[in-house]
Amino acid sequence: MLSEKTICFLGAGNLAEALIKGLIKSGVVPASQIIASDRLSSRLLHLAEAYEIKVFNKNYEAARNADIIFLTVKPGDIPGLLGDIARDIGPGKLIISAAAGVTTTKILEALKQGGLPQITPVVRAMPNTPAIVGEGAVAVCGSLTATHADLCLARALFEAVGRVIEVEDEALMDAVTGLGGSGPAYVFLFMEALAEGGEKMGLSPVDSRLLAMQTVLGSARLALESGKGLKELREMVTSPGGTTIEGLKKLDEAGFKAAVIGAVEAAALRAKELAG
Repeated sequence: MLSEKTICFLGAGNLAEALIKGLIKSGVVPASQIIASDRLSSRLLHLAEAYEIKVFNKNYEAARNADIIFLTVKPGDIPGLLGDIARDIGPGKLIISAAAGVTTTKILEALKQGGLPQITPVVRAMPNTPAIVGEGAVAVCGSLTATHADLCLARALFEAVGRVIEVEDEALMDAVTGLGGSGPAYVFLFMEALAEGGEKMGLSPVDSRLLAMQTVLGSARLALESGKGLKELREMVTSPGGTTIEGLKKLDEAGFKAAVIGAVEAAALRAKELAG
C-alpha cells in the first residue's frame, strides 16, 4: 500500500520528526521515500543528517515530488502554505493535515482559491505528543473528497507512531482535541502531583518522580492489555478499609473526576472556537 508512495512533510518540527522517525523505524516507509521542507535550514539539515531523507527549502518543490503531503505547520500558517502549493498538487495526491482546528472544508477552500485545478482528497488528523516516542493517540477524519482507501493510507501511516481511531463526524475532532490532544498535559500535571505527594511524605525527588511516571505508564499498559473496564481495574486496587480508598475519598472531596471532565470539555469548546 505504501511501498511506492513518496511522502513529504511541509513543516519540519517535532511532530514531523516523530512521524518520520516512526515510519522509518517501523519499516512502513524507507527513508528514500520521505522528503521534507521547512523555512528553517537548521531543521532541514538535522533531518537530512539524522534520517537520511531528502529535503527542500521550497514547499511547492516538496509537494510537487510527493504522493502524500503532510501539513505539519502551525494552524495560522496553513492558508499561506496552501496558496503556495495549490498549483503544484497534481491528480492522485493525498493531503493529510495535522493542523489543530483547521477543518477539511477550509483546506479545500484555500486550495481552490490558490488555483488547485482538480478535487483532491484531504484527511484531517489529530495526533498528540506521545507520538514522539511511538505511543501517540491519533484520530483521523476524511473530507467528502476522501475515499475509504485514503483513510486506510492515513491510518497505516499514523499506526507507525501509536494507536489510531477513525472519526466519521468531523465535528467530533474538537472533542478529540480536548481529550487526546490536550490530555497529555492533564496526565503530566497528575504525575507532578503524585511526585510532590511522595516528596511530602518523605521520598526523595528522584524516587518520587520515577514512581509517579512508572505508575502511570504501568496503569495505562494494564488498562490497554487486560481487557477489563477502567472502573473494574480501579476497584481491583480499592480494598474496603484499605489505603487506596482513603486516597480516593480525598480525590472525591476535591472534585477530581468532575474537574478532569471539565478540562476536556473546556479544551474541546476552545478548539471549536478556534475552528471558527
